[in-house]
Amino acid sequence: MQGKGRAASAALAVVLALGAAGCGAGDGAAYGREAAQAEIRTVVAGAGLPESKLPEPGEATGTAVPATERERVARRAEACAAAWQYAGPVLDGGREKYEKALDAFVAAGWTESGKRWEDELGEGAGTAGGALLKKAGWSLSARHHASRQGLSMDVMAFTATEDACMEQFTEQELDLLSGDRPGGEPGH
Repeated sequence: MQGKGRAASAALAVVLALGAAGCGAGDGAAYGREAAQAEIRTVVAGAGLPESKLPEPGEATGTAVPATERERVARRAEACAAAWQYAGPVLDGGREKYEKALDAFVAAGWTESGKRWEDELGEGAGTAGGALLKKAGWSLSARHHASRQGLSMDVMAFTATEDACMEQFTEQELDLLSGDRPGGEPGH
């Protein structure tokens, strides 16, 4: 089942990058989508990270009606997610701010599921790191990629998905979202 969880996180990252609109409503649970989104915003601001200029799950975008199966599945997946993303110029102290945000999530009751990881992207090329946290039936995937060669930039994302909501998706739908199947439209 851990493979499906990772596939769900990857699929939601693709969905968030697409900026597809979703219903945006929580399910009335004690810790729902709106609470997760508010917590992410609070943690990110407290860590000194910039406000995201990318759409949050459920925000309206230019696509009024989903045209492909991938877009239809992406719309359904939006209801399961809360997120913050940054992709832009290198942030002063970006890695430290990312770690500060992770520590703030833990202080807010998120439990780390496994160890935080960091890999070198190649000599002088930068680093990639991540962590998975759990809280109240939600999984939070944290990612930081710091590119230092060519186009120097930071890419960070905190994507929370409601576990029960994501279980409604088949492996094929998750593959479609992540671009792992024909019709997945990789690169979008």
